[in-house]
Amino acid sequence: MRDFALAPPAAPPLTGGLADSVFGNAETHPGLPVVARRPDPGSPVWEPVTAAQLRDEVAGAAKGFVAAGIAPGHRVAIMARTRYEWTVLSHALWAVGAEVVPVHPASSRDQVEWILRDAGCVGVVVEDEQGIMTVGSVCAALPLLRHVWQIDDGALQRLMDQGTAVSPATVDSLRRIVGPDATAVIAYTSGTSGRPLGCALSHRALAAPCDVLLAGWGHTAAPPGEQPSVLAFLPFSHVYGLMIQGLCIRGRFLLGHEPDMSEAALASALRSFKPTYLYAVPSVYEKIYKTFLRTSQQAGRGTLFEKAAQVARDFAAAEERRRLGRGPGPGLDLRLQHALYERTVYRRLRAVLGGRVVRGTSGGSPLNRDLALFYEGIGVFVHDGYGLTETAGGITMQPLGREKSGTVGKALPGTEIRVADDGEILVRGPSVFQGYVGDEAATRAALRGGWLATGDLGRLDTEGYLTITGRKKDVIITSGGTSVAPAPLEQRLRMHPLVHQAVVVGDNRPCVGALITLDPQFVAHWRAALALPGDAPGREAREENALREEIARAVAAANSTVSRAESIRVFRILPEPFDVASGLLTPSMKLRRDAIVERYAAEIDAMYRARGRVPRRPVPDDAAWDDSDDVFR
Repeated sequence: MRDFALAPPAAPPLTGGLADSVFGNAETHPGLPVVARRPDPGSPVWEPVTAAQLRDEVAGAAKGFVAAGIAPGHRVAIMARTRYEWTVLSHALWAVGAEVVPVHPASSRDQVEWILRDAGCVGVVVEDEQGIMTVGSVCAALPLLRHVWQIDDGALQRLMDQGTAVSPATVDSLRRIVGPDATAVIAYTSGTSGRPLGCALSHRALAAPCDVLLAGWGHTAAPPGEQPSVLAFLPFSHVYGLMIQGLCIRGRFLLGHEPDMSEAALASALRSFKPTYLYAVPSVYEKIYKTFLRTSQQAGRGTLFEKAAQVARDFAAAEERRRLGRGPGPGLDLRLQHALYERTVYRRLRAVLGGRVVRGTSGGSPLNRDLALFYEGIGVFVHDGYGLTETAGGITMQPLGREKSGTVGKALPGTEIRVADDGEILVRGPSVFQGYVGDEAATRAALRGGWLATGDLGRLDTEGYLTITGRKKDVIITSGGTSVAPAPLEQRLRMHPLVHQAVVVGDNRPCVGALITLDPQFVAHWRAALALPGDAPGREAREENALREEIARAVAAANSTVSRAESIRVFRILPEPFDVASGLLTPSMKLRRDAIVERYAAEIDAMYRARGRVPRRPVPDDAAWDDSDDVFR
């Protein structure tokens, strides 16, 4: 082993279950709004739900589950988008000692059948008629399944009505026997390769990172004296979303739900809800940045935005050097420029996010350092966190006053991180899972002497900051023996406004290649701004040539960060993006690399064959990237 980091002492241990927070909040702060919900989807009006009101709905639903025969240890799936009912029903199930099995509502029929059967679910809550039809089509293969509730058909109210004959004391008795080491959630992995595995997560595991973060960083989630507020839009079917819910309930943050992750719906919800803290994945932060850029260009202020963005990055980088003791901070000229753009640009950008966001967290995959510096420079410090399903969410955090962009921070108090000799990150701590459901072999392979082998690659610097470099199973080895981690190249490619997604390929190939999808909105804007003269056929051809050149520049920029042997030498633009429906993205928006390579095998073969037909000329090893290597057909 090498690069060992041991975090400071942990927060006080959990003594009960997750539902205790709902009941405890109602006892100590009964009138405090803890949830805000809208009367209608898309409404700009958010109605407060107090701690006492939330407790009453959770208790009522819990009584309904008891009336339906749900008992401690029973597993009930929730297959719905991020909405108010998810929070009520999950805590109601935890209150009676049941285990929640989150299922993404966009999961395929086969995925739903596998998860419900593998977990042994006795009940499932679906969102709508589509969910009813999906579950109905696999019921014959699920002999343990006895209950199906539909949220849009009034499931919450029906449960509360059915539970009226159950004594409140029954729920209290069941809740009080739930211990911190009882299983709370069976969370299935992303399934980027092979069948998803069910991770058994205890109440303690899910609460531990939330409590540590609240104790050490909770006061930074809002301006002094204000109640923190969080708009939850990431799926609760993923542990990142569950951690956000846990932070809000346990920390008495005001929690809002947005089930629609489309750009228009999210923008509207941010403006009306006005969160103080933002939780998202890198693709959301990238999309917001590109939207800033596109709207500025459409308004004729593109040059102003680009200058302001560069000043923001420079200012944040100088501030980072200062707080790390490596420099004096921004100079007078930079401070003056930053103050100017604060009045003319930055405050308007923050207004798009609701106007109250002070900080944010990015998770799920690494966040580009330049993007993190941009957000910090405009007044919204966004730090990159790290965690995985097997750790019930986050296990690192940026130390206050010593934040370092480009890293995921240091291990949370109570958690230990090591990096093995082969670069794999190993983790030990209270949030580590109990094991994979029904798969002892996989559990033994992941848990080695109390340490979780994460499958992620990374490095710890001399100060204990962790940097994620990729996944072990994603490393590409070319036919020449060069090992390439695809994530950094893909991350850099996505920073170009025209690029939506990128997948680096090259296993057993002579060089590294890339499959690229384009951002349709930015492409439309780019074409309109290009405004080439001439007849339609000729204009279209010139537009395509200009587009090829622009993507080639994006590839060259990505290549500037790696050696020549690791650089992208061929690429192909695909006509449509990867999505969950096509099976090319996981519900948590991660690439299914094996599926993508299989789906586009013909295009990949053609890409490399075309490269072989391009006339070559000898070049020295240290030469710059050569445009003759481009393949765009």
